[in-house]
Order: sequence, then structure tokens, then C-alpha cells
Amino acid sequence: MKKESHKSLEEVHESVDTLQKKGFFKKLLAFMGPAYLISVGYMDPGNWATDLAGGSRFGYTLLWVLLMSNLMAVLLQSLSTRLGIVYGRDLAQACREVYPKPVNIALYFLAEIAIIATDLAEVIGMAIGLNLLFGLPLEWGILLTFLDTFILLYLINKGMRKMEAFILALVFVIGLSFLVEMFLAKPEINEVLKGFVPAIPNSEALYIALGILGATVMPHNLYLHSSLVQTRKFGKTIKSIKDALKFNLIDSIVALNLAFFVNAAILILAAATFYKAGMYEVADIQDAYKLLEPLLGSRLAPVLFAIALIAAGQSSTITGTLAGQIIMEGFINLRIQPWMRRMMTRLLAILPALVVILLLGASYTGKLLVFSQVVLSLQLGFAVIPLIHFVSNRDLMGDFVISFKTQFAAWLIAGIIVVLNAWLVINEVTGWLKNGQLNWLIVLLIFMFLTGIVILLFYITFVPLLKKPPVKALKLHAKEAIENEFEAPEYKRIAIALDFSNIDHKVLQHALALGKSDSQYLLIHVVESAPAIYHGQDTSDFEALSDQNVLDRYADTIKEAGYNVSTKIGFGNPKIAIPEIVKDFDADLLVLGSHGHKLLKDLLFGTTIDSVRHKVKVPVLVIS
Repeated sequence: MKKESHKSLEEVHESVDTLQKKGFFKKLLAFMGPAYLISVGYMDPGNWATDLAGGSRFGYTLLWVLLMSNLMAVLLQSLSTRLGIVYGRDLAQACREVYPKPVNIALYFLAEIAIIATDLAEVIGMAIGLNLLFGLPLEWGILLTFLDTFILLYLINKGMRKMEAFILALVFVIGLSFLVEMFLAKPEINEVLKGFVPAIPNSEALYIALGILGATVMPHNLYLHSSLVQTRKFGKTIKSIKDALKFNLIDSIVALNLAFFVNAAILILAAATFYKAGMYEVADIQDAYKLLEPLLGSRLAPVLFAIALIAAGQSSTITGTLAGQIIMEGFINLRIQPWMRRMMTRLLAILPALVVILLLGASYTGKLLVFSQVVLSLQLGFAVIPLIHFVSNRDLMGDFVISFKTQFAAWLIAGIIVVLNAWLVINEVTGWLKNGQLNWLIVLLIFMFLTGIVILLFYITFVPLLKKPPVKALKLHAKEAIENEFEAPEYKRIAIALDFSNIDHKVLQHALALGKSDSQYLLIHVVESAPAIYHGQDTSDFEALSDQNVLDRYADTIKEAGYNVSTKIGFGNPKIAIPEIVKDFDADLLVLGSHGHKLLKDLLFGTTIDSVRHKVKVPVLVIS
């Protein structure tokens, strides 16, 4: 049986080296980035409706709710980074290791629903932005969002730092747009400051406050953050891990406060324009766009509003895709090509959006946004509660287990979130029942589903208190890195895959250096011509004979240097041929070079390296 990989987002795992950075600020810059990808989830189009409703109906009164939500988010995201840094697992992987399979399948199912709901909000928000800015019909805007599949694939192939830079640029566009909006709106500073004093004028304000809280902390961000921090390569000593926790906390505080600024700016903009003008019922994004110009006397205001909406939708959808990959690989250990994962998620979000718009009209997009937030609310407790259990468990976290005070604060936040979000869901379902929107069969299905949800919630909350997880953390030492606790491996049978490119020399150099005097080497090359694909081993065309001659010359040169080497030609698809040859040779190490495919070939065929790595049972060394 193939050994499972514990590397979250394996293609970019530890791809950003922080070990060579000296000095506080250089170290900080090396660690900064993951939290900015997280922050876009806190300013996505799904949050805009609650912020607009709060500002237009109650002015600046509910600003304190945004601040409180932001403080909760900082704590929960810091727990997520702690799990990834110390335990070396993302939240989904940790669940798979601790909970039984039926529970994991249920948690995976709920997490997938949350990802689809998140993506639904991004699809609608971006389509609305394109409609407002360019007059593009909503249905066409929704279909156009399908193209960001290719943007994600391109960015992840370029590495984490370039993806982070792209997201940061979008966040900058959002922040700058609302900074200009604030200048145009001229809010009353004294009234803004009063908004940070806790107050709930009436029951309607309480409902909107709960909506703001429910839309702020996103479940997919907890899975995502615990994975993204593992893209940094750092030492495994106690001091190194403490530094990683410190720098990631700073990263989270800065990034989430930027998200707080954007959400506060939307609420303040609504208060300074709509509330001030006596327009207390503005909650739809389209209505806000249309009213900004006449109220502020500037054509720039609605344009900036739409640009910020598009940037928020695009940035959020990229991070939502990464979260989808993490939960799929983490919960059920299923790895598929990123573009395929992207299209699956996007199709499941596009279809309901298109159906609603085509059957009910564009006016229902606001209700669809609210519905997506209710779905997210339902799933939030199933991410928060396991996270708190894991970081509170000394067997998993060792010396980095959270303190009793932090545990108390985390459980208090979890309790508030679960109760308030449950309240939101119950109110939403009650509203459907009162309006006669559901027949008895739908009511029965909802009741059965909610009963199952409650049982699952009780299980993940109380069973871990009675049963310790089966996986124990490695013990860390202050003066000795983890790597020093293990003996260096000896490779006796080394397979070397060559593609007759400029990188072959480096591949051979590294492979020969890893072996011993009695090691056996096998040089592999795969013929990919049309006859080779069709005839396989029976191929005898010019390309196959020529490739065999080249491989033999490589082998003769290496034999002259005193190495024990043989050759093997494969035919057809390298992703199939190489693993078969490695298995037949009984290799204990495979060394190969990074290929020169561009984006289009990777998109159509996937990368040879990824496919081979997942099919062989031995370590794989990739030389670039």
C-alpha cells in the first residue's frame, strides 16, 4: 500500500526558504504572505450585504461588531497557524488522523458544501461587478468567472510568492478604492468613534449584528491558513518554531486589520451616504452602486465601488480554490489536477447562480448571497471545534499547547459563534416555513439533516475529551534540530530518469553523489513517439533506436568512472512507463529532472513529476 504524504499543498510545501534570512525585518518579510490570502475571505462579496445593511439602517452604531469579529478572527487564525507550524498538518489532515472514517466523510461533505457556498458568493459578486462596470448581463458575467481556473493554475505554477503578490495587489486595489470613497463621503469622525462603543438599539440591529458576525469568520480560512504556513521552510528547533509563530501572528494581525478596514469602510460609506440621506433599506449591492453617484456627486464613486467588488471576488475565488484542494486531499487523501478541482468547484457554484437568475431574475442575487452566508454559518462550528481540540492537546502539540486562558477564550468564541449561527439558521428556516415556501417532504428532509448535524456536533465536541488522538507529536529540543535525530539513508538501487535535455548532467551528478560504491544505477528514458505510444515494446523506429544509443553512451561514460550501471528504455506515456520501470528495478530512490512544459501542456496533460511522484513508493528527488 502506498504511504500517504503528509505534505499539505505538496507542490508548494516549504517552497519559500526563510532559513537564509537574517535580521528581524528580513525574516518577517519572508514569513509574510499567507495571512493576506486569508484576509480576502474576510472582505469577499458575501460580507458586503451585511455591512451595507448595517450602515444604511443604523449608521455607525454597529462598527463595534466588526471590531469584535476581527478580534475573534485573529485568535482563531492564530490557532490555525499554530496547528500547521507545530504539528505539521493542516486542519483537514489532523481530522483524518483523529476521527473515524464515517465522521471524516461527514466533515468532508460539510466542508465541500462550505467551499461551494463560498464560491457561489464570489461568482455572484464578481458577476455583479462586471455588470455594474461594463453592463455585461449577469448570466454572461457568471460564465466568464469560469476563466479564473486558468489564472489559478498559472499562478500556482509560478510559485507561492508570485501568487501572494497577485493577491496583495488585489487587496491593495480594494483598500485604495475605499480610501478614496471615504474621502468623497466625508464621514463624521466623532460619530464614527461612537460606533465603537457597544450598543444594540433594537432586535433588528441584533439580527444584522449576528449576520455581520456570521459572515466574518469563514470556515474555509481555518483549513487554508493551517496549510499555507507550511509553504515556509524553517528550522525545527523550539526557538525556530517560536519565531515562526511570532512572525505569522504579526502577519495575521496586519492582514486581518486591513480586512477590518475594508469592512468598516463599507459600513461607514453606507452610513455617511444612505443613512444620512434617510435611505434605511439599502442592502443590495446594485442599489448601493446606483445611489452613490447622486448622493456623493461624483461619477468616480460608483466606478471605484465596482472595481473593488471585482477585485474582492477574484481574490476570494482563488483562495477558495486552494481551500477546496486542501480539504479534498486532507479529509479523503484524494489528489487530482488543480485545474480539474477548480472546474468542479466552479461548476457547482455557477449552476445554482445561473438557474436562479434565469428563472427568478437578477433581483434574487441578493437573497442568494444571504443564503450562501447561512450555509457557511451552518458549517463553521465543524471547523472551529476540532481546531481548538487539536491545539489544546499536549500529545499533539507538545510544549506548544495553548494556555488555559487561550483555551477559555477560544471556547467562548466557539460557543458564541455556534449559538449565534445556529440562531441565524433557525430563523432562516422558520421564515421559509411561515411563508409556506416548503412542502412537507422538504421540511422532513431539513429536519433529518439538522438532526444529523446536531449529533455530529456533539460527537466532535465531547468525544475528543474522552479519547486521546492516536498520533503523537515529535519531541523538540532547544539545541538540536529534528533532522539530527535520524540517521542518513543509504540508497543501494537508484533509478535515474533522463529526457536528453540540458538538465541531464545535473541529474546524473546528484544521483551518483547519493549512492555508495556498491550501489546499482538504472538509467531510464521514455520514447514518446506515435509508434511508441501505439506499439509499446515492439517499437523499432528511428527515434527509439537513436534514444537507445544515446542512453548506452551515457552508461558507458559512467561505467568508465567505476559505477555499476544499466539502462532501460520505456515506451509511451512517461507518467505510466517510469513508475513501472522503477517498480521492476526495485529502486529505493528515483532521481529525475524538472521538465520544460509550459502552461498549456501542464493544463492538458498534468505534470509528469506530480503523476510519477504519486505512483511510486520510493523517495523522489527532483532536480531543476
